[in-house]
Amino acid sequence: MKIVFLDALTMGETPMDEIAALGDFVCYSSSTAEEARERVADADVAILNKVIVDEAFLDSAPRLRLICEAGTGINNIDTALCEKRGVLVRNVAAYSTDSVAQTTWMHILNLAGRAFHYNAYARDGRYSAGKVHTDPAHPFTELAGKTLGVIGMGAIGGKVAEIGEVFGMKVIYYSTSGTSHCRKYPSVGIDELLSSSDVVSIHAPYNERTAGLIDYDGFLKMKRSAFLVNTGRGGIAVEADLARALDEGVIAGAGIDVFVKEPLPLDHPYLRMQHPERLLLSPHIAWASNEARARLAHEMAENIKRGW
Repeated sequence: MKIVFLDALTMGETPMDEIAALGDFVCYSSSTAEEARERVADADVAILNKVIVDEAFLDSAPRLRLICEAGTGINNIDTALCEKRGVLVRNVAAYSTDSVAQTTWMHILNLAGRAFHYNAYARDGRYSAGKVHTDPAHPFTELAGKTLGVIGMGAIGGKVAEIGEVFGMKVIYYSTSGTSHCRKYPSVGIDELLSSSDVVSIHAPYNERTAGLIDYDGFLKMKRSAFLVNTGRGGIAVEADLARALDEGVIAGAGIDVFVKEPLPLDHPYLRMQHPERLLLSPHIAWASNEARARLAHEMAENIKRGW
């Protein structure tokens, strides 16, 4: 059995021993569309993350029996065509729940706690030159008693909500699917969630129901003291509108880990803001703790065993 990993760069130094033990394993850090077609020509199993699986890809892989998505989302794969061709598609769910929840709270705590301001204040000489033992002009926000609004109450949203309760926050949520299956917390409409929440945290997939869900009018519904965090998918909050809302002080701050186009273009509105201190960015790393990547590699090996 020949196993080809077409774009393993995002896995970093994660050991692939479990996968390599299952057959003739070839690993590429990245592959263009043309390179991918060449590299799967004699493959039985293809592992991929962002490589597009379309008719041309499948035509180039006559031996292919299994495609393993190195992640959860499979929007890069034409699953209907794979089924027609008899090619199994397997993804990995829930491997990064704890990792994404932790990163979400990294953003929330840094925003509410003004961590980056305080670090700069202590390092750049202002603290040393001051007359008091603290920074009285910039108090931070206490989360106890505040409202956490979760958009998408799946496994990750639920984990984020549980942590919010530990901080003494009230939790509400908006169901992007309309099912409102979670009975632990109140389900509300999107307008109520935006207007009531002190922290809005996005944990929904990107689809026709969530694309552009929060635009400039949506930000106007939020409290001026509110924070927005998105570790779900880029495009759910309209990026240019968010940059505008932050610069105008419509909301207090935002933490963003996901973007419509990745990597982030140099001319992106987020990188041209008048008040960049109100926006905390991370480069789509919420899923990528050492532990999450190790679980991902293990589960891909299990998918190959089950699918073969």
